[in-house]
Amino acid sequence: MILKGRSIMYGDVEGYAVKCEHPVVILGDIDEREGTACGKPIYGKIFVFPRGAGSTVGSYTLYGLKFYGKAPLALILEEAETIVAAGAIISKIPTVDKIDISKIRGGDFIRIRGDIVEIISEHPHS
Repeated sequence: MILKGRSIMYGDVEGYAVKCEHPVVILGDIDEREGTACGKPIYGKIFVFPRGAGSTVGSYTLYGLKFYGKAPLALILEEAETIVAAGAIISKIPTVDKIDISKIRGGDFIRIRGDIVEIISEHPHS
C-alpha cells in the first residue's frame, strides 16, 4: 500500500513500525537516553503517531534522541506541528506527515522515500 504525505525532513529509509495511538507528549512520553516512546523501543524503528503535544522543549527532546544515538529511523504522523517539525529538522530525522496512520500497524515493514510511505509487508499479528 502506498500513502502520499508531506515531507518535513527528506529521507530514504526502511524499517519496522512502532506505533503509538495517541498524541505523544514529547517531553513526558519519550525517554531520549533509552530510545523509547510510550513505553516502546523506537531506536532503529519507524515511529508512527498522530501528533506531538507539549512545550517547545520537545524539539530538544527529539534532538536528544539523536545526540544519545537512540533516534528512530523516521517519524510518520498525521500532523507534524511546529515542535515535532523543528525537532525532526535539527535532528535530521526523516519525517513525513499528512498520512492516514490508521493504515499502519505496529510491526509493519515500511519504506519511506521523501513524501511517499509504502507499507511493504503487514505485521501478521497486528
